[in-house]
Amino acid sequence: MDLSLFKDPELAKGLIASIEALAPEQATIMEVCGTHTVAIARNGIRSLMPKAINLASGPGCPVCVTANRDIDTVIALAKIPEVIITTFGDMTRVPGSTSSLLKEKAAGHSIEIVYSPLDALKIAQENPEKEVVFVGVGFETTTPLVAMAIKRAQALALANFSVFVAHKNMPGALEAIVNDPALKVDALILPGHVSTIIGMEPYRFLAQKYGIPGVITGFEPVDILQGLAMIARQLHEGRAEIEIAYARGVMKEGNPHARGAIEEVFETCPATWRGIGEIPESGYKIRERFAVFDALSKLNPTVEATVEHKGCRCGDVLRGIMEPSACPLFRTVCTPENPIGPCMVSSEGSCAAYFRYY
Repeated sequence: MDLSLFKDPELAKGLIASIEALAPEQATIMEVCGTHTVAIARNGIRSLMPKAINLASGPGCPVCVTANRDIDTVIALAKIPEVIITTFGDMTRVPGSTSSLLKEKAAGHSIEIVYSPLDALKIAQENPEKEVVFVGVGFETTTPLVAMAIKRAQALALANFSVFVAHKNMPGALEAIVNDPALKVDALILPGHVSTIIGMEPYRFLAQKYGIPGVITGFEPVDILQGLAMIARQLHEGRAEIEIAYARGVMKEGNPHARGAIEEVFETCPATWRGIGEIPESGYKIRERFAVFDALSKLNPTVEATVEHKGCRCGDVLRGIMEPSACPLFRTVCTPENPIGPCMVSSEGSCAAYFRYY
């Protein structure tokens, strides 16, 4: 497929004109995917919108929404002798209450950056005398990979491999967002990556229960503008439906095989989201038949009392009620080189995107 079409200036101009013609008197449209947040900032899409349309960023960065308590727990696991922590790179820089994985690595603890949970399996095979813990963070896009790694570990009888599970699912957070009294969301740009796995059905409650339109979009400029034009038309016509503007990547039914892997290994449970709080059935825990791979029950770490960082407004940014630039720490104390909160750490974080592009 020729992706240059999705960057075509003439197509973009036509879509912008359509958005302007259909724009309601006032509307807040939230994108809930961190990749969309970066794409909107990088391509200047916010500045192209009519004044009546407010684009708000939501809780779509998995690193950012990981609760401080979970970060502290991973740090506690890293301090246990003979444990190797394996994790994606962004997680090493997220500050916990008093430390970070990067600081613990500097202090001599074993922390390895990996690009896949299968890399963690290989490290476990190469270090049979160590306990190798993979930090499972992410939405439905990465959860199937971790499920397959756990199944693989079981097949290999790999006794020194386990997972700290901090995975979350998106629909529960969306319900919390649309019920947030501090933010009136009129429509949602729905995540492309997550939707390749779960399809469109899990979002239908937004339209049917709350009357909130939603469009699943891709990540190129024309993708996003097409999604916004479809939302503007729904609002103009007084409709509330879930639509797909990313047919090349998302099928209505999603990916049944990936969903099956999640269902086999994990069951849903309450989860705490940074800035939002506990959301029922929005997290995952390892099922009983795979319980030997649960790092928490296996290692039982002693976790310090959690302390939130004074002045950090990541929670409000993740809820969409504050732009990053309104945080008193933004650009002064909190920078990518000295991140106070996870929204400045992750490449998909709103604060990092605003720092780089605005």
